[in-house]
Amino acid sequence: MCSSSHKICAVAALLILSGGVQARELRVCADPNNLPMSNKAGEGFENKIVDLIARELKVEVSYIWWAQRRGFLRNTLKAGICDLVPGLPANLEGVRTTAPYYRTSYVFVTRSSGPEISSFDDPVLRQVKVGVHLIGDDGANTPPAHALARRGITDNVRGYMIYGDYNEPNPPARILDALADGSIDVAIVWGALGGYFAQHEKVPLKVTPVRPAFDGPQLPMVFDISMAVRKEDEALRQEIDTVLARRRVDIEAILAGYGVPRLDGGLRQEERAP
Repeated sequence: MCSSSHKICAVAALLILSGGVQARELRVCADPNNLPMSNKAGEGFENKIVDLIARELKVEVSYIWWAQRRGFLRNTLKAGICDLVPGLPANLEGVRTTAPYYRTSYVFVTRSSGPEISSFDDPVLRQVKVGVHLIGDDGANTPPAHALARRGITDNVRGYMIYGDYNEPNPPARILDALADGSIDVAIVWGALGGYFAQHEKVPLKVTPVRPAFDGPQLPMVFDISMAVRKEDEALRQEIDTVLARRRVDIEAILAGYGVPRLDGGLRQEERAP
């Protein structure tokens, strides 16, 4: 059967011996030092969810590690060096996002013996030492930083750079270390970060989602989280959406294992986006 084309048969034999055609590659851009979301050791929940997607699609994952700072998407996904970025707000402009696979919010974290706080209007926030993440310039700071500032709550607030010292592991967690050792009384952080590190601090901590979901019409505290592909990669987005739907139970189990506070379906109608 091979006599008509020895060259084709030789190639076919090589493919059989090597296990067939080369596996399809899925290039993922992620932060190498950003637990509980991702790290270079693959220990974050986004790493676990990407692994699940890769198994379903029968693809090989290769990571492009890039600190998730200003210019991250411009230098990674939009530059064409990767195909997928997990853990971004749904409907983010400039990219094509999947259906959301979880919703969470900013949270108030206190020691177990500390005050009960769920709103920025709680008078306790004017009386205790408050820690909040800062990004660097006022126009790009976190929603909690803006919510405190618009109420004039500044004198008792201590800022912690969200990027921190990148030579140390888990730089955003420094704010929760300060809460545990008593340097501050309340930490206001992203829910996934607060839920995870509250389980790993040396003292018991409690986590309370910020309410309401919007602090005024333009300052959201709750976000639906999706994955993103390039705008032209609609076929890949559909593939990933299919896996996210089919493996929802497994994804929810991964999120629960990392202590991510979940608000999926738990918002009253008046708390949804205006």
